[in-house]
Amino acid sequence: MIRVTRRQVLGGSAAALLGALHPGPRLGAQTASAGPPAAQLLEDLVAANRILADQAVLDGYGHVSARHDRDPARFLMSRSLAPELVTAADVMEYGLDSEPIDPRGRPSYLERYIHGEIYRARPDVQAIVHSHSPSVIPFGVTGVPLRPLYHMSAFLAAGAPVWDIRAAAGDTDMLVRTPAIGQALARSLGSHAVVLMRGHGVVVVGSGLPHAVFRSVYTEVNAKLQAQAMGLGGPVTYLSPEEAKRAEGSVGGTLGRPWELWKRKLRRDP
Repeated sequence: MIRVTRRQVLGGSAAALLGALHPGPRLGAQTASAGPPAAQLLEDLVAANRILADQAVLDGYGHVSARHDRDPARFLMSRSLAPELVTAADVMEYGLDSEPIDPRGRPSYLERYIHGEIYRARPDVQAIVHSHSPSVIPFGVTGVPLRPLYHMSAFLAAGAPVWDIRAAAGDTDMLVRTPAIGQALARSLGSHAVVLMRGHGVVVVGSGLPHAVFRSVYTEVNAKLQAQAMGLGGPVTYLSPEEAKRAEGSVGGTLGRPWELWKRKLRRDP
C-alpha cells in the first residue's frame, strides 16, 4: 500500500504525488490514461477535500473533482473515502462516462455521475463539489429561493435552481446512480454556479478548485445568514443585480487569499 505523508500531500513533493497516482504499469491495467496530472493540481485536489471538511461543508460524505489538465475528457477524483482522509494515493482518473480508467480494485463514489455529466455539459467547468452542506438543505425543500445576502456570495445572483430527482427518476434512494440521472441534474444546473438537490444536498461548480471551494464555503455561509436574517421578521435586502456583478468581479480577484489561508491551516494541523 502506498503511503503519502501529510507534508508530501500538502507541501508539494512532486515526485511523491505523481508516484502515488501513477506507480507504474500493472498487469491488466487499462492504457487509456491521459497521463499524470500536474503535481500542483493533484496537491490542490487533496487540499480541497480537506479544506471543505475543515470548513464543515463536507463530513464523512460528499466529494470533489477536478478536470484533468492533460485531457478535458478526463477528470480526477478520490476513491470512495471520507474527504478528510483523502491522499494523493486515493485519487483516480475517470472518463466522462464516470468510470475509472484503472481502478485496481478501488471502489468509486456511487454518485460519480454527477461529475462526469456536468463536465460533459459544461466545458467551462474545471472543478465540482457535491456536498450535503447543512444550512443549504432547507432551501431545497421549502420553496424559499437562495439569494445573495452579501458581497461574498454575489455568485448566487443568477439563482440556485432546485432539482428534484423524483421528476427525473420517480421514487429513488435520492442518489445520482446513473448517467441518465446525472444528465438530468446537469440540465437543471444549466449555466448556474449552484444547483440545490431537493432533500439531498448541493452541487457547486467553478473555473478551478480554489473557485469551487470558495463558492461551496460561501454558499453554506450565505444560507446560514439568510435563514438568520429571515428569522428576524423584517424585510431582507439582497444584493441588486448590478451590486452582485460588481462584487463578484472584485472578490473574484482575491480568491488566492482564502485559498492560501485554508491550505496553510491544514499544514499547521498535527
